[in-house]
Amino acid sequence: MKKAECWLEKTLQYRFQDLELFQQALSHRSASQKNNERLEFLGDAVLDFVISEKLYQSHPDASEGDLSKLRASLVKDESLAALALALELGDHLILGSGEMKTGGHRRESILADALEAIFGAVFLDRGYEASRTIIERVFADRLQNMPDIKDLRDPKTRLQEWLQGRKMALPAYKLVATSGQDHKQRFSVTCTVAERSAVTEGESSTLRKAEQKAARKMIGMLDETQE
Repeated sequence: MKKAECWLEKTLQYRFQDLELFQQALSHRSASQKNNERLEFLGDAVLDFVISEKLYQSHPDASEGDLSKLRASLVKDESLAALALALELGDHLILGSGEMKTGGHRRESILADALEAIFGAVFLDRGYEASRTIIERVFADRLQNMPDIKDLRDPKTRLQEWLQGRKMALPAYKLVATSGQDHKQRFSVTCTVAERSAVTEGESSTLRKAEQKAARKMIGMLDETQE
């Protein structure tokens, strides 16, 4: 844990009063019964509140719908995992042997959950102001470089419009795998555009989000072929 403590202090300028909270935040369910799932639940709520407050202040003319889209773009699993990866959080996760062997420290869902768990642990350790400071520090670059609201439409809708504008058939979505326990399932979905022989895959905690991820990847792939 000493290495993890040094990492946290160096990257996020934070030191836990209760180190057991920090250890729990880093512990995946494969490694311990006292894992980070409950902290992740709490951290998710704290994160939503902090980001909502920031967006409300920074976009005074935005509608509720637009604010929701902006928040979703920031706190989705894909974004959280990218932030966790940049912070090298995976190097400090406590995983069971099975997850270690299969590269769990790089898995999107595990990274995203662990980052939210740290937010939750900081909230319990020192309160809301401390957790807000940490979240704003982690999201600083993304909050300064927000996407254009018009680009935040549902990826499935954007993909459908892209294909229809070129008189191409609509994409086909297929559920290819379901994993995890009933209360925390993961869904893997493929998106196929037959006319381009293109297939992408998305994984998330709901079928809808998995389809959106696959559609977003497909848009990126099709845009690249147009360049």
